[in-house]
Amino acid sequence: MSIVNKLHHTRYRVSDLARTVDFYKQVLGLEEVRRNKSPRGSELVFLKAPQSEELIEICYFPNSGEVRVPEDLTHLGFEVDSLEAFGQHIASLGVKFSDGPTYKETGGGFAFIDAPEGYEIELIERPKNLLA
Repeated sequence: MSIVNKLHHTRYRVSDLARTVDFYKQVLGLEEVRRNKSPRGSELVFLKAPQSEELIEICYFPNSGEVRVPEDLTHLGFEVDSLEAFGQHIASLGVKFSDGPTYKETGGGFAFIDAPEGYEIELIERPKNLLA
């Protein structure tokens, strides 16, 4: 028997729900799975990447004040086919890499962008020889 079965979701609290959800949908291409209000009044939006089961829960709870994300606190990592193509996509939206891209000698690489609240998002291009 396992203690837990799988990761279901990760939650990030934000100050601007509409702006953040739009960012995740437009910049990353995530799909909105559902919205609801928690018993304590939080507005929740659940998002997922097309090839993942795990969800990202975006939480807006104004009673707790403005969200301030310390640098290098946490990040979400997403796999992309090509960092170059992703860079072109985000540039067309007026978004820039905050770090990288950094390519590895063995192929692939990684880069970072910042979500509206300051949460970091890592983009990972796997080496082509490991995709099979």
